[in-house]
Formats: sequence, structure tokens, C-alpha cells
Amino acid sequence: MSDPVLWVLVCLQIFMGGFDVFYHHEFTERLTWKPAAATELMLHSARNGLYAVLFFTFAWFEPHGIWAGLIAAILVIEILITLWDFVEEDLSRKLPASERVTHTLLAINYGAILAYIVPILISWTALATEFRPVFYGLGSVLLTASAAGVLLFAVRDSVISRRVQALAQALVSAETLADALDHRYRVVVTGGTGFIGARLVEALSAAGHAVIVLTRDPAKAAELRPPFTTVTNLNQIPKHLRIDAVVNLAGEPIGNGLWTRRKRCRALRSRLKTTQAVGRFMRRLETPPKVLIAASAIGFYGLRSEEVLSEADGGTDCFSHRLTAAVERAAKDAGRGIARTVCLRIGLVLGREGGILATLLPAFDWCVGGPIGSGRQWMSWIERDDLVRLIIHAIITEDLDGAVNATAPNPVRNAEFASTLGHSLGRPAILRLPAWLIRLGLGDMGHELLLSGQRVMPIKVLASGFDFRYAQLDAALDYCLGRTQNARNAPEVPLANNSRLEERARS
Repeated sequence: MSDPVLWVLVCLQIFMGGFDVFYHHEFTERLTWKPAAATELMLHSARNGLYAVLFFTFAWFEPHGIWAGLIAAILVIEILITLWDFVEEDLSRKLPASERVTHTLLAINYGAILAYIVPILISWTALATEFRPVFYGLGSVLLTASAAGVLLFAVRDSVISRRVQALAQALVSAETLADALDHRYRVVVTGGTGFIGARLVEALSAAGHAVIVLTRDPAKAAELRPPFTTVTNLNQIPKHLRIDAVVNLAGEPIGNGLWTRRKRCRALRSRLKTTQAVGRFMRRLETPPKVLIAASAIGFYGLRSEEVLSEADGGTDCFSHRLTAAVERAAKDAGRGIARTVCLRIGLVLGREGGILATLLPAFDWCVGGPIGSGRQWMSWIERDDLVRLIIHAIITEDLDGAVNATAPNPVRNAEFASTLGHSLGRPAILRLPAWLIRLGLGDMGHELLLSGQRVMPIKVLASGFDFRYAQLDAALDYCLGRTQNARNAPEVPLANNSRLEERARS
């Protein structure tokens, strides 16, 4: 075991394994919050337990005789678990390319390690049965630390696997989100495979409505729960088909990369292109739909501070405002003279599968979460199921028209959001992310999306009679994290106390 090549291979295996766990399992794939990953997490737990035994044994002992045979058996079991894990991963999720490459490198490197170890184990089986003490200096320390680390993850993954099994049951039945629709609707949804669109499609389909999803990736659409129809071009929909509503959620994400000139152009072009295609589609139909629901964002209001904002307020000049203003103009042009057009100015959407909450969960889960910058910036949020219900409410509520704020009635400051999320997870939320670091690393994107905020009130929505199931942040987070199914409905800020805003919104 003193061969330096073997120690290099072992160090590589430890490094690549740690990278795979932290980068893929914890942060990009967020397996600890995916119900479909329960079996995979149990396999990881079992394999990490075996790694702990192997690392600690080889750190301090040479297993001779029967003990060498037992170690060989553990290696065989580990290989079988890994093969099972490969199968389970293909069944439960689509692996990103970087994870597949990492797994390939791990397998190749592990094979090289076995080529070194197996002959040694065979020679040790011929010796008298004993644990012969050894010491490899820093090598023994490294293996011991690795044993402690994988043992910690073995216990954690075992506990987490039971948690994620309960997450699916914690969500309300999707079909109940479409209870407001009193007859069978046919709805076209663009962006139907995204974080919001997937839940909307699931809700409409489960409730028995006909759904047509426009997608550029039919394979991804196939992962959604049927029944629904997919098209890759709106021209594939016959012009004689009766369409009751179009919901346009498509667009290049703006929170997943630096706002380079190319990124900004792609974000604007993707939204305008789809919205204009929707307009041509509706004009081609023999019977146009009665309503077009178009996704906008509270970024329309720009960089604001303490002012309470209603639909009547304008925006300050920044990229977020220019982008959303252009999208809203395109949506109004698309629906002009054809359909009632509702531009939903969507706030921060809460759900563990995506959006800001999924981004924050890994850090808070590992006790390194906290306020961003000063923590005083306002966060106007909405729970995802409430947003789906609001979209359906907008479809059937003829009084809703034009810009509509799609946020819960109780915005909070960032520091309160961090504290509430930490409480829901049972974790501290005290590590502040400095504003200068965000500006340095993310530039305009960090300044507009993280350090600035908008205090938005859904005046039109409340006036239309919509009832938020999750009006309070703690109730919304508890629901998202599977802690409770009980919604707290009553908003803290009743509409009667906002008569000035209501009057401005209606004007």
C-alpha cells in the first residue's frame, strides 16, 4: 500500500467524489429536495457507509486472512451498488453532461485502484488472520478524514431519503388548483416545461382539461404528467380548433448567467419572438381565444426602495424594466382587437423545484445562508401553487385586464425572508453575503435582482376576489418544504387599508 501511484489514484478518487457530491448532488441537482431521488439517496448512503469502512481500515490496518476476504466482499458489494445507482439515476432524472463525465472518470480511476488493490488482497488472504497495524503518515490522516466525511454523508443521506419520500405527499393534489374552471377548457401553454408551466400543465391536465404545450424540447415535455398534446410550432394547431385561452410563459431565463450584451439580446429576442408568434397564431384561428395571459415580472418597476407599488405605477430605467416593458407592449399588440390580455407581473416564485428558493436551499441547508447585502431590500413573492391558481383565476375573471401584480399581499424584507427560511429549515441564517462581493461577481444582474427590490401589492387581484392560500411567508415556506399542508389564508394587509392604491390601480 506504499506505492505512490496508488496514493495519487486514491487522492484523485476522493477529490472527484467530493466534487460530484457537492457540485452535482447538493447544488446543481439538489437531490436532497427531490422526491424522485429517495432511492438514489439510500444507495448513496449505503455506498458511503462501505467507503467509511474501507477508508478507515486501509488508513490504520492491513487486513490479513479472513479479514482480507471480507474487504474483497465489500468491494464487490460497492460495485453492485454503484451499478444499481447508475440504473436508478437513468430512471429518476436526466443527468447533466458534467455529471456523466465525472462518473466516467470516477469509474476509470476506480478500476485502476482495483487493479492495484486486488492482487494485494489476494496475497493477504494467504496470511494468518489479523488486523496488522500500519501508519502511512499524511496518507493515514487523509483516509481517516475521508472516512469521517463519507460516514457523515451516509447518515445524512439516510435521514434525507426519508424526508424526500414525504415531500411528494406534502403537495396538494394538482387537479384542485383548477377547481375554479366550471367546464372543460382547451388551453395553449408556451413555456409549459418550465418551473411554473409544468405545474400549470399538470393542474389543467389532472382536472380533465385539454392542454396543448408549445415546446422546443419534446423529450423534456414527455417528462410531464399526461395527458396533453405537444407541438413544436403553433402552426401545427389546426385553425378550426376551439382554443379558450393562451398562457404565454416562454422566455430565456435572466437569472442564470451574467448579463452580457449577448445574454440581454437573447432574453429580449426569445420573449418577443414567442409573443409575436402567439399573436399570429390567434389571428389565424377561426375562433380566437377570449383571453391571453402573458408572463411579465415585477422587474417592470425597476430599482425602487420603500414605495408601495400598485399596477398604476411606472418603472425606473434599468434592464429589467426595459425588458418587461417591451414584453408587455408585445403582448398587448398580440391580443389587440382579439382577446382580453392580462400581463402578470410575477414576483419571486417560491417552490423547492426551481426559482429563488431552490437556489437558496443548499446554502441554508448547510447552515451558510443569511441576508443578502443590507437585508433591507423588499422581496415580493408568491407561492407557486397560488400563482397557478391565479393564472386560472385570470382566465375566467373578465374584469382582470392589462397589468396585474402576481404577488402575495405581504412582501417582506430580505433579512426577514432569510430568517423565516432558516426557521422553516431549523437552520441558522446569520451569514450575510456582502453587497460588494455580489456587485463584483455578478455586476448589473446582482445589483438589480439581489440588492434592489420592489414592495409590490396585488391590488387588482385582491379587488377581483382572489383568495391566497399562502398569504404569509412562513405558511408558504412550510408548505414548500413539506412541513405542513395547512394554508394560512388571511392577508395581514386588508384591502380596506389600501383604498388609495386600489383607486390608483383601477385608474
